[in-house]
Amino acid sequence: MFELRCTVRNCTAVLKQHDNALRCDSGHHFDRAKAGYWSLLQPQDRKSLKPGDSDDAVLARHRWLKRGLATGLVETLRPWIKTPTAGDDSRSIRTLDLGCGEGSFGPALFSDTPNGYCGIDLSKRAIKLAARGWPEATWVLANADRTLPAADGSVDQVISLFGRRPADEISRVLVSDGNCIIAVPGEEDLIELRESVQQEGHRRSRWEAVVDELSAAGLQFVEHQNWRHRVELEPDAIADALAMTYRAVRHSQQTRAESLTAMAVTLAADLILLRRS
Repeated sequence: MFELRCTVRNCTAVLKQHDNALRCDSGHHFDRAKAGYWSLLQPQDRKSLKPGDSDDAVLARHRWLKRGLATGLVETLRPWIKTPTAGDDSRSIRTLDLGCGEGSFGPALFSDTPNGYCGIDLSKRAIKLAARGWPEATWVLANADRTLPAADGSVDQVISLFGRRPADEISRVLVSDGNCIIAVPGEEDLIELRESVQQEGHRRSRWEAVVDELSAAGLQFVEHQNWRHRVELEPDAIADALAMTYRAVRHSQQTRAESLTAMAVTLAADLILLRRS
């Protein structure tokens, strides 16, 4: 499994598996949940009784991805993914997936290297779904906004697909020449829904600010791509799109959303590749 580091405050010891538990040399231990994930969440990482995305948002995103609506996005990202060379052990490539959600992207991109993959999310519902869907991989319940549970310079690639991106921590855990792959919503993402439900359609480009943030932490910008796809959504898919992006929280917006029928919608994402120098 992916080598993890203790998350107890001021302890950075490597965790070693003993039966169904992880232990470090300082005596801290973490039991494996029945669902198959490791909970490394510490009390200071909790800002609420149910941290992370709401269950409704998690399940909506799960249904959305099961429809295959991100297939084109996955294929666009695939050339950036580091893979083992001939003769390498699969564990030689370590991937840390920040804000992995319900786990659809992990097996889609890294199915050949489960031993080297670790997905992290703050939502218990999401990490349970992820562990159930791909039990061969390592899944961790933790706060990716804080210290990442990996040793300095031990990770070959960090990915954050619409998730968290703590710049200093990403830089710390990456090996020299390690990749960082980021996806953020494009300025046209769900623009038709935003215009219909919110009655506004602001286009805001985020990717350049993300590059600046990560560059300040020692990562070098390599490449940017804009992924764009038009799709016809039925009412149930529209409801999931709104639920997973928190765009239907107001009563007036919910009323307008419920009146929508099938419509053509733009999906868009800015994809960024950076590298640790």
